[in-house]
Amino acid sequence: MSQYSVPRLGFIGAGRLARCLALSFSRAGYPVTAIASRSAASAGRLASQIEHCAAFDNPQQVVDAADIVFLAVPDDSIGSSAHTLRFGPDAAAHPHGKALVHCSGASPVELLAPARDQGVSIGGFHPLYLFSGDLADLERICGCSVTIEADGTLKDTLTALAIALRCHPLSIPAGGRMLYHAAAHYAASFALCSLAECVALWRTLGFAEDDALRALLPMLSGTIETARDKGLPNALAGPVSRGDTGVVEKQLALLEGLGGDHAALYGLLTRRAVGLAQRRATPPAAIEAIAEAVEESLTRSLNQAAAGASAK
Repeated sequence: MSQYSVPRLGFIGAGRLARCLALSFSRAGYPVTAIASRSAASAGRLASQIEHCAAFDNPQQVVDAADIVFLAVPDDSIGSSAHTLRFGPDAAAHPHGKALVHCSGASPVELLAPARDQGVSIGGFHPLYLFSGDLADLERICGCSVTIEADGTLKDTLTALAIALRCHPLSIPAGGRMLYHAAAHYAASFALCSLAECVALWRTLGFAEDDALRALLPMLSGTIETARDKGLPNALAGPVSRGDTGVVEKQLALLEGLGGDHAALYGLLTRRAVGLAQRRATPPAAIEAIAEAVEESLTRSLNQAAAGASAK
């Protein structure tokens, strides 16, 4: 790949996401020319791993050294960072064009409007991946999706960058990022919260957390693989999937007896499990009875949880 045929890339921010993207783009043949960070040491460490890449103290220096500038900063800093950057009167006439792109899943691209007002293309580039900060990220990111919001040539360029990472590009409409990001928690942080709930309940039986996770993680992995192979409805397992109304009723009653919001959480998730079972070509015969039992339990448990919150 000729260095003259591709845009120069720069990063403002040198955290986990920036580290993975910068190193991966460099490995794919894209010139990563500049890194800036609030921590000069962080910028220096990342730049030192990339050939012909400079570390800067001032984010403006990244703008001057790159064609596409990735803002890999906390969401609360995106707007203020965009307001401080100056692209110059010839930005639109630059051979590769100039672009400012943030890497947030939740924040609107419109936060970058100050750059657009200077004739610069703006966009969003959000890898749907949990970055560990380890070099293993460079391989693990392969196959994940990157959600892109941009128009015209910039959209084409960002799509090519996603493909260069061996990722799947997704398009998102303007204004949809907050809902997209909120929903994604169910496949990330909320999956951890479900594991934490299981661990908490198993502790009452004397299970240590390490033993619980050792038992649960292979089951979670198997569930994910089955969903990948068969789709969500056909990957569903457990009493709802089998139509075991009696088991569901007894589990709901047991969790109601524990107090707190255990039964409410279980009931809300079981409601979703009922929805999945109903999507099967042949739903369990007892699915309507299970749905009724779940709604009755939810009425009791949600009232109980609300009363407990009011008493605090």
